Amino acid sequence: MPAGPPIHPSAPTAAPTTAITNIAALVTNDPSLGDGSPIGLIQDAAVVIGGDRVIWVGESSKAPATDNAVDADGRAVVPGFVDSHSHLVFAGDRTQEFNARMSGRPYSAGGIRTTVTATRAATDEALSANVARYLAEGLRQGTTTQETKSGYGLTVTDEARALRAAARHTDEVTYLGAHIVAPELADDPAAYVGLVTGDMLDACAPYARWIDVFCEKGAFDGDQARAILTAGRAKGLQPRVHANQLSYGPGVRLAVEMDAASADHCTHLTDEDVDALANSRTVATLLPGAEFSTRAKWPDARRLLDAGATVALSTDCNPGSSFTSSMAFCIALAVRDMGMTPDEAIWSATAGGAAALRRTDVGRLTRGARADLVMLDAPSHVHLAYRPGVPLTREVWRAGERLH
Repeated sequence: MPAGPPIHPSAPTAAPTTAITNIAALVTNDPSLGDGSPIGLIQDAAVVIGGDRVIWVGESSKAPATDNAVDADGRAVVPGFVDSHSHLVFAGDRTQEFNARMSGRPYSAGGIRTTVTATRAATDEALSANVARYLAEGLRQGTTTQETKSGYGLTVTDEARALRAAARHTDEVTYLGAHIVAPELADDPAAYVGLVTGDMLDACAPYARWIDVFCEKGAFDGDQARAILTAGRAKGLQPRVHANQLSYGPGVRLAVEMDAASADHCTHLTDEDVDALANSRTVATLLPGAEFSTRAKWPDARRLLDAGATVALSTDCNPGSSFTSSMAFCIALAVRDMGMTPDEAIWSATAGGAAALRRTDVGRLTRGARADLVMLDAPSHVHLAYRPGVPLTREVWRAGERLH
């Protein structure tokens, strides 16, 4: 171990310290470090972990003495991915719908009803097991922070049990009773909005941190979405919005008006939408898996970045329009088809996702951050886009624990 000032535990019961050394390239997402870029890239680096936190980062030759050491052997290390948009509480799949769509049928919000039927019929145990399965799948690929939503129950009972299932497995839980109008109230959307903002909200709020709404033709218009988000905020839930996925509409500007943490999809944007995002705290979360799986128009990440908007990348993992849990795949798509550089894409998949969840403890590898990191079987984070489809995750650490 290279010589350096030792790090002593503050008490006999303090957690042992571990240094990961010989890192070829370390993405810290701190521009005050390394090369001074937004990703704060340090070459020939080391990270020191104490308990569940990062307690030191820097050049490997300057690493302090620690209790344990792990040799990265010239591999790259990046922060754990932060997947800030997914729909993991569901049953069944929509293989037939995907097959038909790939044969020329366009995607529409109506396909959600298929999953609603299967989810309502599933047991609590089956829903919980599904959430655990897909969270574990993402974790194996480096996703250490995961948001997920309800939205496939659309009754008071089914939405509440979906959120209970999600809350057993992740802290980032979103109430999406306003995914579509429930089939049994299709002819009375006002009654359904009343349910979403009334009894359903009362039952669901204790299990969620966020409230979301699909503001889109065929789902909820701007006035309905505003009422839903306002009611949720009154119950202590923070807003986020499915915005401008299938068409131009009010979703993005509503998200900014409501100081939503994130406007998600952002595929069809006017100049006014872009300006609104660039001059707000609302993150534009782009979900390239959805465009890939529906052959839809790609979001223009370059336009948003050049305007000064904060951009996140996420999987939108769901059984209908983006059945992927791979953040690496989304990074590759963003670089290939959305105008992002590899540096911008890794930032958006880590620090950008953290911003979309208004978190400062994840998405970066700096002193005091949670020790969530991914060691890649590659010398640079650029390989995530350079080698699409290749399983590059060598090790995953979450909260200081070496998991995979």
